[in-house]
Amino acid sequence: MFPVSSLRIIRSSRRVLYSSTVMTNRLPVPKAVTCSVHCVCTSFYKKDIWDFRALDKEMRLFNYTKKAISSRSCYSSQVKLNCWNCNHFLDKTPSFFCNSCNIIQPPEEGTSFFKIMDCDYKFTLDTHKLQTRYLQLQRSLHPDNFSQKSVKEQEFSESQSALVNKAYKTLLKPLTRGLYMLELEGMRLEEGTDSGADSDFLMELMEINEALDEAQTPEQANKIGKDTKGKLADLTEQIDAALRKGELHTAKALLTKMKYHANIEEKVKEKLSEFM
Repeated sequence: MFPVSSLRIIRSSRRVLYSSTVMTNRLPVPKAVTCSVHCVCTSFYKKDIWDFRALDKEMRLFNYTKKAISSRSCYSSQVKLNCWNCNHFLDKTPSFFCNSCNIIQPPEEGTSFFKIMDCDYKFTLDTHKLQTRYLQLQRSLHPDNFSQKSVKEQEFSESQSALVNKAYKTLLKPLTRGLYMLELEGMRLEEGTDSGADSDFLMELMEINEALDEAQTPEQANKIGKDTKGKLADLTEQIDAALRKGELHTAKALLTKMKYHANIEEKVKEKLSEFM
């Protein structure tokens, strides 16, 4: 004859086992987790001890794993897109036009600029290929081509053309390209601060700016511009090497320096325009 307390423990344990079985049937769960829940429940039979804190810990682990599996499944599965006009399956990403009815499509949210411009995901990309791709896309997507089309097609043309423009300008220059690659990796440069540069580097920048302000001839300004181009070329090689190795913090520090030198390069152009 079981005591009343033991019967309560057995009924409670069975409820836990039943609940875990139902949840397991709804979603595949790693064996380690289900085994862990089962072992806890089994220990209640053997020890005749009801440890609420232990059960709560195991069930929270079970629920966490269940959510993680669900999230990974949603993330890894690709959303299938269909043409808004004829509902034909779009087999390319991105798809600018339907390959069945040839109607322009809306921009696909979250598509990287590298995919849009059909470029390899790397810092030193082929800018000639980038420009060729840009001209090809704008010939087909430009709003002037859709002036006699429906309002929806005109809207899609404007948004697609603007997106291609943004992608092209971002990937064209090493600085904006590198900053975008960092952004894709979840990193950004701090705006309006000098936290990423050391004092010696900032002193060097100050001297270059002073020399540029005091330049009296185009030759003097050109010399500063030539030196700056050389430093930008060196930084480009260093940033490329850092990104290839996955050294994001090193790349971020180098991009900070590139940002300052690119600013000086623009100032040189402004200074030269004053001599014209």
